[in-house]
Amino acid sequence: MSDWDSVTVLRKQQDTARTTKSQSVLNAARRSGAVVGTEKKFTGSANKHGSDEHQRLAKIDNDEDIYKVQTVSISVGRAIQKGRQDKGLTQKDLGQRVNEKGNVINDYEAGRAIPNQQILSKLERALGVKLRGKNIGEPLGPAGKKK
Repeated sequence: MSDWDSVTVLRKQQDTARTTKSQSVLNAARRSGAVVGTEKKFTGSANKHGSDEHQRLAKIDNDEDIYKVQTVSISVGRAIQKGRQDKGLTQKDLGQRVNEKGNVINDYEAGRAIPNQQILSKLERALGVKLRGKNIGEPLGPAGKKK
């Protein structure tokens, strides 16, 4: 028989000291190394470069030269546009042929694109027009050995 009035405790929670500590007390303990797993820091600066790095950065900041990014020339853009129109293609159609977006073709034709040799090579083959080196806009010669 069981006694309905008695209580059986399966596991009793251990009594732990519960004290609320303010954030400032905890930070002070961390700084002193009293809290386990913390180290005392002696330097707050992570800059190991010294003043040389600051001088170099200041020199770069004071540099007034404006560097312009090289883009494709207008002659290349015109050659692409003429070759595309001769084949009766839209910018989107040409882009699909060379696996690029129509916006990329638009940027090349407008002279806004930064030249990428792989894209220029694909465009040359798709249009049959020379886009690099000398004689830009001339028909592309047959593939073969160079003399």
